[in-house]
Amino acid sequence: MLLLAGCVPNAAAQTGSTSLTVTSTGTECAVSASEAPSGSLVFSVANSGTEVTEFYLLADDGLRIVGEVENIGPGISRDLVVLARPGSYFTVCKPGLVGAGVGKTAFTVADSGAVVSGNSDLEAQIDTANANYESYVKDQVENLVTGTEAFATAYKAGDDDAARSLYAPTRVHWERVETIAESFGDLDPKMDLREADLEDGQEWTGWHAIEKDLWPANAEPGFLPYNQAKRTSLADQLVDDTNTLYSKVRSLEFTLDQQTNGAIGLLDEVATGKVTGEEEFWSHTDLWDFQANIDGARVVYEGVRDILMQKDATLASQLDQEFDALQVLLDVQRVGDGFTLYTELDPAEIRALADQVNALAEPLSRLTAALVL
Repeated sequence: MLLLAGCVPNAAAQTGSTSLTVTSTGTECAVSASEAPSGSLVFSVANSGTEVTEFYLLADDGLRIVGEVENIGPGISRDLVVLARPGSYFTVCKPGLVGAGVGKTAFTVADSGAVVSGNSDLEAQIDTANANYESYVKDQVENLVTGTEAFATAYKAGDDDAARSLYAPTRVHWERVETIAESFGDLDPKMDLREADLEDGQEWTGWHAIEKDLWPANAEPGFLPYNQAKRTSLADQLVDDTNTLYSKVRSLEFTLDQQTNGAIGLLDEVATGKVTGEEEFWSHTDLWDFQANIDGARVVYEGVRDILMQKDATLASQLDQEFDALQVLLDVQRVGDGFTLYTELDPAEIRALADQVNALAEPLSRLTAALVL
C-alpha cells in the first residue's frame, strides 16, 4: 500500500528529509531523481515555462493523487512535502492546468528502514483523504474537457474514424467521476442520457446521441444519419456542458461519506448498465466504462484504506480481495489499450463479471458505515 500521510505545499524541508528538484516547462517535468528513500520527501518545483503549472505525485495506478502542489506561476517555485512509504509512484506536471499533463515518469520509493507512521490524528487523515479526492475529481474533469474538445472537433469535421477512436478513451474520464456529475441536476441527463430512458418530448443530447450517429450500422433499420447542422449542435452542446461541469467541480469540497457513497454508486452503475451491455448500445464499448467505474470506486477506497484499517481491518482485507478478483477478470478482456467489445463476450464471461460485481458490492456497501459510524 502507498501512503500520503501528510501533504503540505510550501512547507520548509524537514530535518532528515530527502530533497528533490522539479523543473516544469510546457513540454517536460524533470525530476532530479527517479528514486528516493521512504520517509519525508520534499519536491521543490520550479516553473520555467510560460503557463501556470501543477505538480502531482500519483499512486502506482497512475490515477490516485497522493500529493500535489497547484497554481505555480511562471518563474515561481513551490514545495510539495509528502511522507511516503516504500512503493511505486508516478510524477507528472500539468502546464496550463488542464489535460493529461506532461512528463509522466515512474518514481520509486525504496525502503529506508525508517518507520513511516504518518499522522495519528484521525481528523487530519480524513482531511487529507478528502483533499486528495477533490484533486482527483478535478484532474479527471480537466482531462474530460480536453478530450471532449478533440472528439467534438473530429465529429463536426466528419472525421468519423477519429471520433470513434476518441469516444471510449475520452468517456473513461466521465465514468470515473460519474456520480459527481449526477449531483448537478439536469447536467447528467444532458450529457449521458440513453435513448431508452428518454421521456416523451425530451430532447436527446450528449454522448449517446452522438454514439448512435457514429455507429449507424448498429442502429435500427431506417435510421438516418444526422445532417451537419445537428452534428454541430450536438457537438457544441456537449462541449458547453462539459465546461459547465468543469466550472462546478472546481468549487466542490468532499466529506468522507460523500466519497464512499459515490464509490458505492459507481459500482451500482456497473451492475445496472455496464455488465448488462445497455450503456454503450451501439458502440459496444461497455468494458471501457466498466473499468472506469471500477477505477473511480477503487481510487476512493485506496484513499480511505488507512482509515478503514484502524476501524475495520477485516472489511479492508475483504475489499482488497474482491477488488483484485474483479480486476483479474477485466484484465483478461484487455485488447491493446482497450477492451473486448461487449458483443464478443460469451455468456459465461458476462456471468463471471456479474457475479464478481455482486461479490464486491456487498462489502463495499458497508464502507460508509464502517468509516463514519
